Amino acid sequence: MPAESTYVIVGASLAGAKAATTLREEGFDGNIVLLGEEHEFPYERPPLSKGYLLGKEDRSSIFVHEDSWYPKNAVDLRLGVRVTALDPAAKQVSLDDGGTVAYDRLLLATGASPRRLNAPGADLDGVMYLRRVGDSERLQAALRGGGQVVTVGGGWIGLEVTAAAREAGCEVTLVEPEPVALYRQLGPELGEVFTNLHKEHGVVFRTRESVTAFHGSGGKVSAAVTSSGAVLPADHVVVGIGAIPSTGLATDAGLDVGNGVIVDAGLRSSAPDVFAAGDVANAYHPIYGRHIRVEHWANALNGGPAAARSMLGRGISYDAVPYFYSDQYDLGMETAGLPEPGTYDQVVYRGDLEGREFVAFWLSGGMVVAGMNVNVWDVNDDIQALIRSRRRVEEARLADLDIPIPDL
Repeated sequence: MPAESTYVIVGASLAGAKAATTLREEGFDGNIVLLGEEHEFPYERPPLSKGYLLGKEDRSSIFVHEDSWYPKNAVDLRLGVRVTALDPAAKQVSLDDGGTVAYDRLLLATGASPRRLNAPGADLDGVMYLRRVGDSERLQAALRGGGQVVTVGGGWIGLEVTAAAREAGCEVTLVEPEPVALYRQLGPELGEVFTNLHKEHGVVFRTRESVTAFHGSGGKVSAAVTSSGAVLPADHVVVGIGAIPSTGLATDAGLDVGNGVIVDAGLRSSAPDVFAAGDVANAYHPIYGRHIRVEHWANALNGGPAAARSMLGRGISYDAVPYFYSDQYDLGMETAGLPEPGTYDQVVYRGDLEGREFVAFWLSGGMVVAGMNVNVWDVNDDIQALIRSRRRVEEARLADLDIPIPDL
């Protein structure tokens, strides 16, 4: 493609910024236009529920690049700009200021937005969601004041915020409709491990319940009401019930959409020269043999560069094993794969489960489909290689600490 080509990236996200970085690193010397709805320079989201929320990381540490990187690399970064329409036939996008930008190739890196709780009183002050840096800063200020917190949802965001709230000295009650936390992400076995971890740190769990309403006074939340009729006093409420991929542009433009923008293993959408990466992409995964949408940080980190190479015609097949990490209290862990209920028939442990220093393997038909290392380090690459191998491994060997994971 000629040097004067213009590649447009919609979404000044981690995926978008990494795509721009890779385009330059791979020798693309055409125009790069990076459009961001937020007024912040592209940043990474994990610190928003971890170190930055806890006040342990400086604000400058969250950004993908220093501000000067973009002009130095001739990346036309436009912040506070919302793309209102995508026209694949005309190969241009429309902006909320009335302007348009033409493209030769375009990447959708629009991410996702928090799923909103549809309940009376959900618009009261003090009912918060966590997605953007401003959300993290408001939440940090709220937690610093102590008081009673109700967490709605026992997923990763809910648990990490709960841990931060407890470290800040807040009393926390967590409401979760499943029998344990992380049930949909990890299944009941490891979900119980994390539930017990939080209980040991004083968190009150109300499982098999949901929040049906909020009470307030003077426009400020004062309590959450659950499906059992319990009224939970609340100075602050944090809602973490999942995210919805931001597919509005793709839908309106007639692209194939279903739980995200549907793309192939090369991250190409149904429209010519339109690609998608990160939280918004529902990509065909060669290892799993199906489309999957992954919202974890590593998918943006790796998916953005993969999409950039595909835009450059490199013929990539994006097959990264899904990866996630979390730090809660004194527990640190990494997960490889997608250990969702229904995808495995057995969990095998090696190490000290009670002492929370172990590796868990999820198996299906004797093959390792996912693994988690808890307070055990430098093994996740080996776990990913084991998942990729798709070979059957005996349970006794998996559990044997004397057999290194690469030798299984």
